[in-house]
Amino acid sequence: MESRSRLLGLAFASADALVELDRQGMVAFAAGVGAVPEHGVESWVGRPMSELLGVASRASLAEVLDRMSPGVRSSPAAIVVLCPDGQVRRATLRAFQLPDLAPAVSCALSWEGEPFRLDLPQVVPLATPAQFLDRARDVLKEAGPDARIGLAFVDVPGLGAAPETTGRRVEASLQAASHDGRTAARLTTERFAVLRDAAGGPDLAEEVRRAGEIEGVALEPIAAEVALTPGPSSVNALRALRFTIEGCLREGGMARPDQAFGEQLKRTLREADQFTSVVRGRQFDLHWQPIVDLDTRAVHHFEGLTRFGAGNGPAPVIHMAEELGLIESFDLAVLEKAVARLMAPGGRTLTLAVNVSAHSLAGDAYVAALMRMTQLDPALRRRLMIEVTETAALADIEAADRRLATLRAAGVRACIDDFGAGAASFDWLRGLAVDFVKIDGAFVRRLEKDPRTSTLIAHLVALCASLKVEVIGEMIEDEATAEQLRDLGVRYGQGWLFGRAEAEPILVRPTRAAARRMGVVEAWG
Repeated sequence: MESRSRLLGLAFASADALVELDRQGMVAFAAGVGAVPEHGVESWVGRPMSELLGVASRASLAEVLDRMSPGVRSSPAAIVVLCPDGQVRRATLRAFQLPDLAPAVSCALSWEGEPFRLDLPQVVPLATPAQFLDRARDVLKEAGPDARIGLAFVDVPGLGAAPETTGRRVEASLQAASHDGRTAARLTTERFAVLRDAAGGPDLAEEVRRAGEIEGVALEPIAAEVALTPGPSSVNALRALRFTIEGCLREGGMARPDQAFGEQLKRTLREADQFTSVVRGRQFDLHWQPIVDLDTRAVHHFEGLTRFGAGNGPAPVIHMAEELGLIESFDLAVLEKAVARLMAPGGRTLTLAVNVSAHSLAGDAYVAALMRMTQLDPALRRRLMIEVTETAALADIEAADRRLATLRAAGVRACIDDFGAGAASFDWLRGLAVDFVKIDGAFVRRLEKDPRTSTLIAHLVALCASLKVEVIGEMIEDEATAEQLRDLGVRYGQGWLFGRAEAEPILVRPTRAAARRMGVVEAWG
């Protein structure tokens, strides 16, 4: 007993507390002065040592234990120990593994400084994504023409697993660095947006790193920044911001976790600029796919499908253009090409349909442009159709219906495209007076395997008949589907069974016997 006391005395001469850990890292023995003197370390027995330490210190302890070998003393490790009253205390840990006691590890702790409390700063609550967009719009509106505003994005990997106090301290550091101290937002658990003065602001990544160090948590943030100038360009940047944020929230994260949020925004801005240039230079083509009478197989009209050249299909590009408010100029460019084709040699025998986004029916510009383009030959309007795509919401259906009524009165026929693909299909059919409804191809493809789809289409045909609206089925891939749709009362069909989209409209009447696969083509609309 005397020898054991002597050994403990010698050990305590160079340490404040002694701890022995078993092979699972549990405290098997503890003696000495605790981080707070009135709380001894004896209460640690039976608990995992890592549970008693700050988050970053747990990794330090694990590294010490992984490198232990019998008879070798570890290098000193700086750790932070949690106190029972919510305070913390810094300590130096040294470990040694006696060969006779292996795999148990003996640890000596020396307290450094006095216990202290990690007081959290008071912080203005961070904005939601919607509030942040509104605030950013206001800041840009109020800023002078020479102002330079920075739109910064900070990704903080691992923050979701850190203590709540770490997240609050990170929020405080970003809010303090923002424009007027209240223009920061938490987009997701580990992603933030900050609007700030671009002239010589603090390094946001370094600010977040320091906030983590105060909490004893190692953070490796990634920051990216886009400069905004008050004026027209800032409108595009804010739209791109909204598009990127909504995509992130919709997908529950990012398509590429290794790519910073700010880089996604920059890419969206680049693609928006490229799209604007393509539209301005009319650097796209329309290919024409026939829509035929399912009974006679005579071509009724052709739909113009956009082709941007090699690469991905146009659907993602169109969606981006709608979200960024760029679709109206594109719709007008498509209309311009269609009218030019009607006026070109051979155009007098054609009826052509083009897609128009719901966004373009939110104002009078599209209708006015169509009337202006055809004013020298008003008869062209009777050979022109527009298909309203359901990829975007109609904020005011009544106003859109009035605009469609103006076109229909002039001879232009209207169609609701992709019926059934969106939640608003029946609202549109109720609120818009149209001549055609096109059933979305996803329904048509399920027709043979799903009896309920057949029932739904039959009821839709009956409803449309009561409204004096014709029905078109798209993406018809085989003769059996064409016959089934015809038997259900669908009058017109579109798909590779009748012909693929070609650079020039081909007025051929394919017979049932001669119908064959021409090749699948991706289209929007």
